[in-house]
Amino acid sequence: MAEILVVYHSQTGNTKKLASAVVSGVEETGNAHAVLKHASCVTAQDIKGCDAIVICSPEYFGYMAGAVKDLFDRTYEELKDDAAIYKKPYCVVISAGNDGTFALSHIERICKGYRFKKIQHPIICKGLITEDILTKCVDLGMTIAEGINAGIF
Repeated sequence: MAEILVVYHSQTGNTKKLASAVVSGVEETGNAHAVLKHASCVTAQDIKGCDAIVICSPEYFGYMAGAVKDLFDRTYEELKDDAAIYKKPYCVVISAGNDGTFALSHIERICKGYRFKKIQHPIICKGLITEDILTKCVDLGMTIAEGINAGIF
């Protein structure tokens, strides 16, 4: 069974709601398992061991959450030359106060350094979380789970 790692940081609970919706989508397929972890608890082994990773971050001052950046800082040296992460499928969900583009670009730039493979367009929630955006997150989780199991990603 495929394992999808859903990483998040959330101070207000908004980003956790988005991440939880992704988890619901993964689990709804019945053929994949989602692991929801706060960014501060994620290890290099978690990243190596999963089949795909979804990075969920709020936007702070046009940047990703410090806990998400810390995750990258803590794991990069151990993972940078590891074949297990080469083209690891990933996608991004941003909870944005502004437009989320700079936070997204910084995350994607770091993921390029890890040599991850972007598999879906990002979801950027600008402002309040709506049922529509939660549905998009559920759909994202389902798509990733199905794509991993079908060997598409």
